Amino acid sequence: MIGILGGTFDPIHYGHLRTALDVLQALGLEQVRFIPLQNPPHRGEPDLSPQQRLELVQVAVEGTPQFRADDRELIRQGKSYTVDTLLSLRKELGDVPLCLLMGSDAFRGFPSWHKPEQILELAHLVVMQRPGEHHPDNYKTRFTANPDQLRAAPGGSILFQPVTQLAISATAIREMLSQGRSPRYLLPDSVLKIIEKKSLYG
Repeated sequence: MIGILGGTFDPIHYGHLRTALDVLQALGLEQVRFIPLQNPPHRGEPDLSPQQRLELVQVAVEGTPQFRADDRELIRQGKSYTVDTLLSLRKELGDVPLCLLMGSDAFRGFPSWHKPEQILELAHLVVMQRPGEHHPDNYKTRFTANPDQLRAAPGGSILFQPVTQLAISATAIREMLSQGRSPRYLLPDSVLKIIEKKSLYG
């Protein structure tokens, strides 16, 4: 099984990395692919360019063999729709089970995504939950608590996975940097080193 974590990663931080590791270890994933979005349909344009954000993701995942930066969204033009990303991965990987990782807020809004039913045909959803968080009943008939059910099919199921609670915000990190304050310990030193060296977000 392969995990897919898309996002602006503006910048990537431990909130992204720790929760991805939680899921990888809990479900026995072979790898997690971090896919920076070029043109996210549900939010404004990121502060950094696609290539800058990709570079930060690449250095962030170094040293974790099961983590991989994936640049397919940055190559494709137009809006970064998840269904197109999954179709591209299917073409590359065949019928291997794919697990689309998302937070609870994203799952609440999932019915409004572009072609949600097709997304569920192409991948499983793994909804990352913080302790005590409740989930909505979207697509309740697809819920499972059994990771083996994810391994048994390329997609179609929804599993809720508890993850470490790290209330780290990329927005707050950008604000710190713009004010000349250090966001150290919120993101990898390797990422912060590039941000400081190139005066990103300054």
